[in-house]
Amino acid sequence: MSEISEEEAARHRAKMEKRKAVQDAEVAQKSVEKGLLIVHTGAGKGKSTAAFGLALRVLGHGGRVGVVQFIKGAWHSAERDALKTFGDRVEWHAMGEGFTWETQDLARDIAAAGRAWEKARELMADESIGLVILDELNIALRYDYLPVEDVVAVLAARRVGLHVVVTGRNAKPALIETADLVTEMSLVKHHFKAGVKAQKGIEF
Repeated sequence: MSEISEEEAARHRAKMEKRKAVQDAEVAQKSVEKGLLIVHTGAGKGKSTAAFGLALRVLGHGGRVGVVQFIKGAWHSAERDALKTFGDRVEWHAMGEGFTWETQDLARDIAAAGRAWEKARELMADESIGLVILDELNIALRYDYLPVEDVVAVLAARRVGLHVVVTGRNAKPALIETADLVTEMSLVKHHFKAGVKAQKGIEF
């Protein structure tokens, strides 16, 4: 790296001072504190992983977390094993029975989704829990296992201060409209296309 002249350093410092002033002014304007409805959707990898990262952040602040898995319940989850180390500060309920092409039983899928939703409502009502993750709820809504209008109404009326994260592809427009934060994971490149199988620590 070439040596930085005093003039270059001064220009950079002045530029960063201006940028900091703009950033500080923008942050100072934000005064609302509320529980957020967060949606992680899109075809890219990392939706549930991002949600569990938020779980660790809440736990790091001494909070409690609830997790309901709507589809992946039949799968072993290393995240669940890791979060078990936090004891009763994490409530994890794996209530799915796999993807619809695995169960091949619509009535069974609808019933499983209904049980998972009831558990989700129970966790959302627990005032000791600060974050509820509804993993793959978007999939249950996509296949009409649950009435989207009812689900969105409950999420919109959640108690003050509760953060809820919903994951899964193909988030319904009504959910996106109601959410405070929506992130769409874009698929640019995936190792599966090159024949790489699911691996420990990456997919599960």
